[in-house]
Amino acid sequence: MCLAVPLKLTHIDGNDGVAERDGVSRRVRLDFIKEPRLGEYVIIHAGFAIERLDEARALADIKAAEEIEDEIRKLRV
Repeated sequence: MCLAVPLKLTHIDGNDGVAERDGVSRRVRLDFIKEPRLGEYVIIHAGFAIERLDEARALADIKAAEEIEDEIRKLRV
């Protein structure tokens, strides 16, 4: 199963970029995002930014993912 996750763009160099969540950075491709901007949130799938997200939506999605991650951690104990 593949997941698409929201990350915040922290570096842009042409169609290459770096995006991060919770201090974890990933190299990403920006080919599908017209005029990407530092600090904006994008959905990343298979290493490509595929969609822009407004900050409120991105933060809500991140919060939901963190809640799921917390529940998974509880099951492992």
